[in-house]
Parts: sequence; structure tokens; C-alpha cells
Amino acid sequence: MTITLITGANKGLGFETARRLIEAGHTVYAGARDAGRGREAAERLGARFVQIDVTDEDSVKAAAEFVRADAGRLDVLVNNAGIVGARKPVGETTGTDMMTTYDTNVFGVVRVTHAFLPLLEASDAPVVVNVGSGLGSLAATGDPDRVEFQVRSLDYNSSKTALVMISAQYAKAYPAIRFNTVDPGYTATDLNGHTGPQTVEEGAEVIVRMASIGADGPTSGYFDNSGTAVW
Repeated sequence: MTITLITGANKGLGFETARRLIEAGHTVYAGARDAGRGREAAERLGARFVQIDVTDEDSVKAAAEFVRADAGRLDVLVNNAGIVGARKPVGETTGTDMMTTYDTNVFGVVRVTHAFLPLLEASDAPVVVNVGSGLGSLAATGDPDRVEFQVRSLDYNSSKTALVMISAQYAKAYPAIRFNTVDPGYTATDLNGHTGPQTVEEGAEVIVRMASIGADGPTSGYFDNSGTAVW
């Protein structure tokens, strides 16, 4: 039985990823900050609910202890929880805006990964999937023919760039754990006001695929639905 934790699993890409992995036979711990929405989503999915606020150290530690006591290990961690940020022009974005966005999108990933590393190391084939974005790609945001070129965001875009390096550094430090970043593509979710042309089913495809790679899969990579993503 594959034991999987997904943060931000109460809606959007997290919910769809949980649904697909449960369908594939995973035991999924559906992580959510809001207990009411999280429990409701977990019931709909047939998942185990775990309350986790990735911006709160005590909440993350409590979630790790809950999974440790309940399952004893973690095979797959999907760091999906994220926020869109301040939505301000580049020149109006403040240091406080950056800290708020990074607290979830960057520091939150580190908090969760750090807390769950002992449980991942207890797995025979541990995998970590960090949900990034094409908006964090220097190649994609620099290409006028791509939709990412049109989006100018100092906090959100750079937070997703940082995520790729975080994955790479963990991958080097923990060669027995597969660490990868994925770009789901421009998907219609609450994060973008449901403006993306992709469905959540399409967006979750690469997350599910990389969550299922096993011990012989790639590590320190950056992937989208087509394979290796431009960086």
C-alpha cells in the first residue's frame, strides 16, 4: 500500500490528484488548512484528513506526528499548497508581499519536507513532487510566443523559480528520495479565477505521473505534461 500526503488537497489540482491516486490504490492523507473543508473533501474522496497549515511550524509538526502514528512512514509527498500572491505590478510589490507569498510557496514546502523527511526515509521508494509553474521558468517567461511571457509577477513567479532549486538541492542531499518539480500548465482553478484553458483533470496528469515513478524514476527534474519542461 502506497502512503501519500497531498497538501492543499481540498480543491483544485490537489483534490483531483488525490482522487486519481486513490483510484490507483494509494492511501491518501488529504491535507488542508481549513478543517471543515478538508474533512468534507476527504469524505468525498475516501481519503484520510489531516489538518495542516504549511505556514505554521506547529501545525506541520502535528501533521507529521499524526501520519507517523497512523501509518509509520510516507511513500509520496505532494507539496501542492500554494497562493497566487499580491497580484501587484512589479514596481509596487513590497518586501512584505514577497514574504507573505514565500511563506506558503517556498518556506511552506521546506517546513513540510523537513518535518516529513524521517517518514520518507522509512519508505522503500520515497517520492516528493513539488507543484511548480511555467511562470517560474526563465525560458517560458522569456518567450514572447508563450502565455507565461504575458504575466509579470515578482512574488509568485520567483517563488516558483525558487521551488525548482529547492527540489534540486534536496535531490542531491537525499539521493534515495526522488525529488522533482512539475508544471501542471495553465489550469482553471481558484488560484487564477478559473481562467486557465486546461481542466483540473489535464493539469493533474503530470502530478499523478511523477507521484507514481517509484525508486528507479528521475530525480532533480522539472516536468510538464509533455515530458521534461523548458527551464
